[in-house]
Amino acid sequence: MEAHNCTCVSQFYVMGFSEDPDLQPVLFGLFLSMYLVTVLGNLLIILAVSSDSHLHTPMYFFLSNLSMADICFISTTVPKLIIDTLTNSRVISYVGCLTQMSLFIIFGCIDDMLLIVMAYDRFVAICHPLHYTIIVNPHRCVLLLLVSIFLSLVESQLHNSIVLQFICFKNIEISNFFCDPSQLLNLSCSDPFIKTMFTYIVGIIFGFLPISGLFLSYCKILSSILKIPSSGGRYKALSTCSSHLSAVCLFYGTGIGTYLGSGVSYSPKKGMVASLMYTVVTPLLNPFIYSLRNKDISSSLKRLYSWRV
Repeated sequence: MEAHNCTCVSQFYVMGFSEDPDLQPVLFGLFLSMYLVTVLGNLLIILAVSSDSHLHTPMYFFLSNLSMADICFISTTVPKLIIDTLTNSRVISYVGCLTQMSLFIIFGCIDDMLLIVMAYDRFVAICHPLHYTIIVNPHRCVLLLLVSIFLSLVESQLHNSIVLQFICFKNIEISNFFCDPSQLLNLSCSDPFIKTMFTYIVGIIFGFLPISGLFLSYCKILSSILKIPSSGGRYKALSTCSSHLSAVCLFYGTGIGTYLGSGVSYSPKKGMVASLMYTVVTPLLNPFIYSLRNKDISSSLKRLYSWRV
């Protein structure tokens, strides 16, 4: 029955945040300003880390790569959203949709992997401080980065291998403002059981397992912090993790909830707001989370500004 309702498509239609013409200039200005602030903020972190030799440490190496991944991540969706809002167009070609989906998965997964690697870095720094420079050496840092990129490519190819099997879809309207992988899977003319199983398998491998690792790491970190005799030492150790923990909660809370929730029930408006959180707001807030409460980054940015002046 379901196969008779399927059609081969050459393009899709994505949703807009509002159909009111009077709101389009407001939304255009809002999305453009958020995009520019995100790119500028993350570029400043990259520039601060690369220009200050005191910041050439594993923690800031991973932070600068996270900033680069955030720039690429938001650039896969928001520029198209800005153009669509300006031109009042909601069309995206089949090839363009698959390309956007692939890049979205790659950079989203790199973000995912780097957050895990940064948790590992904090775990070693707090729980094994005497062996930190030996364990987290420059070669291992590069290796962890390459492994993160490799796993991201694997996840992207896994999604592509499934989606590319379907050239016919039940509907050409995607209930999101970009080519959400879970939405494309739901629109495909395949067995609902297979789609649900694939969604949850990917969610477990790239969601539940990393979160479990993060949880165990922070349990060990908290246990080590509580063993520090001085309150000042405990506060200093805890402050090095607070920014990362905030970013983890923001990224995983919105991303995994939206991805897994789409397999059971999906509200388009709520889904778009949640998607906006982890595709736009998270990369936007990361520079503020990691810089405003970080004296090293703040000092480096001030020195960079005074040197420019």
